[in-house]
Amino acid sequence: MNRLHSQTDWIERARAVLPAAGFGNFDPGIVIARGEGARVWDEDGKEYVDYLIGSGPMLLGHGHPEVMEAVLEQLPLGLTFFANNARGIELAEAIVAAVPCCEQVRFVTSGGEADMYAIRLARAFTGKPKILKFEGGYHGMSAEAQMSLAPARQVNFPTPVPDSAGIPQGVADEMLIAPFNDLDAVASLLDEHDDVAAIIVEPLQRIIPARPGFLQGLRDLCDRRDILLIFDEIVTGFRLAYGGAQERYGVIPDICTLGKVIGGGFPLAALGASREIMAHFDKSAVGAEKWLMQLGTLSGNPVASAAGLKTLEILRRPGQYDRLRRLGQDLIGMQSEALSSAGVPHRICGDATLFDIYFTEAEPVDYRTARHRDPKLNDIWNAVLREHGVFKSPGKLYPSLAVTSRDREVTCRAIGQAATALAEYRTMHPRPSP
Repeated sequence: MNRLHSQTDWIERARAVLPAAGFGNFDPGIVIARGEGARVWDEDGKEYVDYLIGSGPMLLGHGHPEVMEAVLEQLPLGLTFFANNARGIELAEAIVAAVPCCEQVRFVTSGGEADMYAIRLARAFTGKPKILKFEGGYHGMSAEAQMSLAPARQVNFPTPVPDSAGIPQGVADEMLIAPFNDLDAVASLLDEHDDVAAIIVEPLQRIIPARPGFLQGLRDLCDRRDILLIFDEIVTGFRLAYGGAQERYGVIPDICTLGKVIGGGFPLAALGASREIMAHFDKSAVGAEKWLMQLGTLSGNPVASAAGLKTLEILRRPGQYDRLRRLGQDLIGMQSEALSSAGVPHRICGDATLFDIYFTEAEPVDYRTARHRDPKLNDIWNAVLREHGVFKSPGKLYPSLAVTSRDREVTCRAIGQAATALAEYRTMHPRPSP
């Protein structure tokens, strides 16, 4: 902790120089000073068990000693080169060996950048302009991705709703929006539009699982219509399994995007596909007309690559994913038990490696059904958890392999306090039955 400045001081300083007093990511009312293992500390020294873990990258926890050693070995050799480097090449080899759809990869710096290039690559390969995405699906900050991510109003499908100012109508004209988990709706849209280049989908949309057969159904629809299937595996890659959602669900896309875990906590992402598709990054192979220009100052950065390489090496060790899933199931069980005992209706949604709670009796299957019956319950839940030392996103809980039995005890106590707070709120604010 910087003892010369309290957290309040830092927040005031942020208000002066940062729009909305933050980086645009997380609650600007907390300023994190440091992390170690599964713990973080704010600038006032308050300690938390961390289930945000940088929005997913820190699967091994903060400051893993082997990752730190790999980074420290690279630092004196050079921070960045804007040229090929051995660590980046080795990381590409590790990704190709792990991820079924990847015969080659191209590095970028952020997941949103990877998704942007994946969409552009699909258009370059197919020569078709339109992209189908799912309402509520998150694919970064590009103009295409900012269509119906979190629409404030419901419109008829496939009309897109821009989530941001500054996006021209021409972008919306090339986007089709479908409801997640509805194969019939997708098929109907594809019957009406013969100029679709790709379907882009999160195999686990935020925390909503695909229904059995949905992903394979998308694969089949794409195969019949010469459309590319893009899996956005920024979150699920190397989390759901070492080979990501492709390995977990047994459905292979044409293109995938990867990020978060592969950088070991540093800014690094990638997209990958077959050699035939990836050839569009090589002007000598496809010619100037079909060439997809892509470059980035920090793409394949050697420090990030060294951290990612060591992270993947550790994840390959026997038992890592079994342990992660046991931990996740334990966290799911303690939350469900506490809420059920308190009489609070809820649905825990997601995968053991990434999940959260909807305070509802209904099953969340898409953007429009993934809602809290009373959003105040979620606000109270997360506020009480943080007050009692658990740090998480309002809509996701990321387990990490750094969580210890002591961390579990803190978490269990906080969950008990949060469940009690919800029971008290519901007693004072009864709602009619749906």
